[in-house]
Amino acid sequence: MPRVHIKTYGCQMNERDTEQVSQMFVERGYTMTATDADADVVLINTCSVRDQAEQKAIGKMGMVRRRRVPLVTGFMGCMAQSRGSELVEKTKVDLVVGTQKYHRVVEYVDEIIRAKEARMMDEERFSIVDIEEEKASQNAIRDHTLKENQGTAFVSIMQGCNMKCTFCIVPYTRGGERGRPIADIVEEVRRLADKGVKEITLLGQIVNLYGRHEFPAVDGKSPFVQLLEAVHEVPGIQRIRFTSPHPIGYKKDLIEAFTYLPKLAEHVHLPVQSGSDEILKRMHRPYTAAKFTDLVERIRAARPGIAVTTDVIVGFPGETDEHYLETRELFDKLKFENAFVFRYSKRRGTPAAEMDEAIQLSEQVKEARNQDLLALVNKHAWVKYEELLGQEVEILCEGTSKTNETRLMGRTRTNKIVIFEGNPSRHIGELVNIRISHYENFTLYGDVVTV
Repeated sequence: MPRVHIKTYGCQMNERDTEQVSQMFVERGYTMTATDADADVVLINTCSVRDQAEQKAIGKMGMVRRRRVPLVTGFMGCMAQSRGSELVEKTKVDLVVGTQKYHRVVEYVDEIIRAKEARMMDEERFSIVDIEEEKASQNAIRDHTLKENQGTAFVSIMQGCNMKCTFCIVPYTRGGERGRPIADIVEEVRRLADKGVKEITLLGQIVNLYGRHEFPAVDGKSPFVQLLEAVHEVPGIQRIRFTSPHPIGYKKDLIEAFTYLPKLAEHVHLPVQSGSDEILKRMHRPYTAAKFTDLVERIRAARPGIAVTTDVIVGFPGETDEHYLETRELFDKLKFENAFVFRYSKRRGTPAAEMDEAIQLSEQVKEARNQDLLALVNKHAWVKYEELLGQEVEILCEGTSKTNETRLMGRTRTNKIVIFEGNPSRHIGELVNIRISHYENFTLYGDVVTV
């Protein structure tokens, strides 16, 4: 059977979708390869959040085809959804599959291979483009390919987004919100726990709005909190995370869940996007800086010691110096433990891309604000890292370090990376106590605490 390589760009949702497609290839008898050099089928799972991500995917496919042309080449994911047949014309790939058709990829590859074998003497090209919507496609992302002693896993609980933020392409590439049944998700988590997984991360475009259109509230609890409670009861699961939430999804019931569900990890990633009410309104973000501040304070009160991280966009169309200073002041007040700071970039098909050219900011201004805000984030974050020096922390060992294969890597409950020297056969996939000795940038280093 042919050998398959899938290159993935973008978010955890893309990683999870790639895992599902890979498992389906394996079940069909294909062999997955770590590189594209020896693969007969090369697919790229794409991201459209920024133009750079799209250009990187197109450039990668160009490199693959210049080196040699595999039997089948194709794009999956968000860029495939937004560009469709344009990608076939531009890059000469055989397959373009949108975000609601991942479960069709293997059968399409089979079909393309059969067509090519039947047309070996025919120069006519054969390609497949499928970016149509498909009902219940969210239920197809449910299978896993686990490594030996794997301790963490992503679980997709929904697809799509209804928020229509003016800068974001996701509602147009992922479609509307569609949630999976709670029972199906819990059963998937049980299977993972039975295989030794100790930590799961629930995934959704706006994960804390899960099920709001499909399932009823019960005893004042939203479907998402009902799901958290059900997953919390699964034996073997010791940590629960979720990403990426929206501030409006943090109702009273979810904040209270942090007071009585100890398996919920002490970390929330809460995208603020701007600290200016005027810019938030232009972004179509339905909260103010004051309401966001109050939310963070209530979350911190519910679970003392919880780490709050965020996303922010600088240089959004019309952002004045005064607007940026409002964002800076918010960051100085809330003291996030980390932040992803993005320079605004136009995304074709989004309302912000069509805003008056006169209010579009220069790249120089965006970069200056980006660097200034990063410096402020680092200043506050490193205070938290200083506090951990000499302290004992619990980490879940995920495997070898990406930068040094002789060392192991894990994460604290507050989602901080820790590097240490350990025994792979003993520590990978296990909870380990580490005494922190030092840190570099956003990485902690320490030694195993012998019990």
